[in-house]
Amino acid sequence: MSVNEQLANNTRSLTNVKTNHLLEKSILPIESKQRPITAWGFVWIWVGIAVIIATFQLGANGVSGLPLLHVIATILIANVILALLMTLTADIGTEHGLSFSVYLRAPFGIYGTHIPSIFRGLIAAVWFGIQTYLGALALNGIIEYLTGFSNWPIWYLVFALLQIANTSLGIKSVERLAAIAAPAILAISVWMYFTLDVLAQTKGINIWTFAGTMDVSILTLFLANVAFWSTLAIDIPNITRYVKTQPGAKGFIARNRNIFLAQLVALPITQAWIALIGAVSFIAAGDWNPITVIQGQSEGIRLVVLLVLVILAQWSTNNAANLIPASLAFVNAGAPYIKYPMAVFIAGVVGTLSMPWAILDNLFAFLFSYGSFLSAIGGIMIADYFLIRKRRLNVPELYSVSGQFRYYKGVNPAGLIAWLCAGSLAFYSAEWAFVVGLLFSMAMYFVLMKYWIMRIYPQKEITEKNKDNYLATSAGMDWSYNEQSGLFQQTRVDKDE
Repeated sequence: MSVNEQLANNTRSLTNVKTNHLLEKSILPIESKQRPITAWGFVWIWVGIAVIIATFQLGANGVSGLPLLHVIATILIANVILALLMTLTADIGTEHGLSFSVYLRAPFGIYGTHIPSIFRGLIAAVWFGIQTYLGALALNGIIEYLTGFSNWPIWYLVFALLQIANTSLGIKSVERLAAIAAPAILAISVWMYFTLDVLAQTKGINIWTFAGTMDVSILTLFLANVAFWSTLAIDIPNITRYVKTQPGAKGFIARNRNIFLAQLVALPITQAWIALIGAVSFIAAGDWNPITVIQGQSEGIRLVVLLVLVILAQWSTNNAANLIPASLAFVNAGAPYIKYPMAVFIAGVVGTLSMPWAILDNLFAFLFSYGSFLSAIGGIMIADYFLIRKRRLNVPELYSVSGQFRYYKGVNPAGLIAWLCAGSLAFYSAEWAFVVGLLFSMAMYFVLMKYWIMRIYPQKEITEKNKDNYLATSAGMDWSYNEQSGLFQQTRVDKDE
């Protein structure tokens, strides 16, 4: 029996995409021919994501109590380790073309997925608000300098709508912006570094021998940086499902070769570089925000260039890291009635209502609070995808209201119990939150699934022997949805596409 015949026998008939609340065009699996992002395109996206104003604060907080070289080395190592973890969850996108929220239907159930995915979506929306607020301040600075008119709420609205429109156009539009913004951001950041270093020298300060007086440990700084990108560590499939892959590439490295340069090199180096600038700003002027420091000393074209950096940094980060994850979570919860453009707009509204200007003053507390529960989701995803299912996934059933992922009334108790227990334990684990949440949730979910849930709710991809069934990229296949029949099937990929 062929693969497609087996899937036809195993897959319940799905209703039309217009009526099935588990289906919406933007959350269907992405096929190989629909993946436009190259290795360098992904690098520029990650550079754009990593240049985030809040990273300045991480560097400044570190150097307030540690030598600068120790701070940069700690941040670099922390981000390499996080990137290694991120490559594991990234494979969900490169292998199956699935978004984060849809994949969570496997470990949490078709309805249970909404609890963790909307939680992540809200966090992303809040970050959109924070980034937009910082960009609006920069935009207001340019307008005020040129015209004398100052009103940042107006520019917040303008900047928010501009980003929403850009993201609504799709992943290719996001990639194009990143390809323009990232090189410009890096060039301006080099200028910022030398400007701040000169400022420090005029005060007789050597940035590399500066010794802070605050009580800061390497461990705290390390774990704070790991928690910093815990958001994208879990929902990176939202982006990697658009990264070009080689059909039939069975090896993990071959299959994910276009993501490694971005995640293992671009992310750590860019993050460390931006943190370095924040640290130097603190050393030179006692202020973690180099934008504020240089702005106070600049005028003319120097001032405008500086503020353009801020705007580009917030814009490029918001598109990929905040608006896309939040929007797909909201689409997943409101399908088929909430379409992608509407979901992007909702994310913008939610981010604004969160009053981001207040959250920015308590950034570290905010990071550790949500990082606790996000790390637990990451542990569950790794356990489910690699340890339980061994990368094989019955994708058609993810879109079936009465399929194997319905579990108990649409909820997988193993996923929710592991998430809430591990997340709560991590929340009270102080700086160890990310590590505790990740490892405890992974172990707890594995035990609950193996010795409880799977005995009651059999999982076809685990019980069937054909190893290529329920795989996509590594088997040279795509998950394709036929809107007329309402059925999914595995289709052979033309390698010349």
